[in-house]
Amino acid sequence: MIRHIGNYRESWKGLAWKQFRKNLFRLQCRLWKAVRAGDTRKARNLQKLILKSQSARWLAIRQITQLNTGKKTAGVDGKSSLTFKERFELESLLSAMAWRWKHQRLREIPIPKRDGTTRMLKVPTIADRAWQKLVHYALDPAHEATFHARSYGFRAGRSAHDVQRVLFLNLSSNKGGLQKRILELDIEKCFDRIRHGKMREN
Repeated sequence: MIRHIGNYRESWKGLAWKQFRKNLFRLQCRLWKAVRAGDTRKARNLQKLILKSQSARWLAIRQITQLNTGKKTAGVDGKSSLTFKERFELESLLSAMAWRWKHQRLREIPIPKRDGTTRMLKVPTIADRAWQKLVHYALDPAHEATFHARSYGFRAGRSAHDVQRVLFLNLSSNKGGLQKRILELDIEKCFDRIRHGKMREN
């Protein structure tokens, strides 16, 4: 148990961030290997361990309150930042409520688009974002283990430069590039039409 007597600022700075990252990475590697091996039971147990991990909770709070670019955007609670004391209180809340977390409403912000229409940006509270990040730590390695080796979209550590490199190497003349084709597909409103109920069931 981490004690935070007195100065919350100094207690926050004194947390073992490097060790937290090592602890979480070790669990995520074990989860990745379990999914690759098809051991569903072990994978789910490891996901539960991550959700219960104090290291994961601290890292989730730090990511949301200090590192994310949108960290200053307030949700429906009006909070755009947390004091050091509130961060410790949030860690205790995540520890107690991780299994039965109740989301607050989303704050809706209209964003104008170039075609004259608007889209609604829906912003969760800082606490909800921290819980989402904690769940992300438990889900991401499992999904990474099932991705195709040549899948680059929305994956950590991959970028358009990786795609360019693969295309350059595979379309060169000594690889028969003249006989190859590139197909570009744009699936209109794909994410708007996903069956969210089915996703939740899975």
